[in-house]
Amino acid sequence: MNPFFLIFICLPAIEIYLMIKVGAEVGALNTIGLVFLTAIIGVYFAKLQGIQTLKSGMINLYRNKIPIYEVISGASIALAALLLIVPGFFTDVIGFLLLIPFTRKILFRFIIKDKTKTSNESQNKIIDGEIVDNKKDEL
Repeated sequence: MNPFFLIFICLPAIEIYLMIKVGAEVGALNTIGLVFLTAIIGVYFAKLQGIQTLKSGMINLYRNKIPIYEVISGASIALAALLLIVPGFFTDVIGFLLLIPFTRKILFRFIIKDKTKTSNESQNKIIDGEIVDNKKDEL
C-alpha cells in the first residue's frame, strides 16, 4: 500500500474518528484541552529525552565510539515531538511510544533485524567471473 495514502487519507480519518469518540465521552472542551495537554507534556518529555540523548552521544564521542544509537534515537525523538505537536490521539500514542527508551529499543531491533535479513539475502548471490587479458594498453 502506498505510504502517502496512509499518511494523507487514513491517518486523518483515524484522528477524526478518535476525536469524535473522545469528544462524545468527555465533551468538546475537555477534548480540546486533552489535545493541548498531550502536546505540552509530549514536547516537554521530548526535550528531556533529547538532552539526555545528546549527553550520551557526547560521552560516546569523548570515548572515541561512534554514537549510532544516539543518532537514531535523536531522530526518533524529533519524530515523536512532531507527532505530539500534531493534534490527535493516535499520533500522540505513537509519539509517546517513541519517547519511551524501552519501546524505541524494541523498534530499532525490529528495523535492524529486517534490514539485516534483506542484506544477507543479497550477499548470498555469487557472480563468477574470469579475467581474460590482464595487460595494460601500451602507448
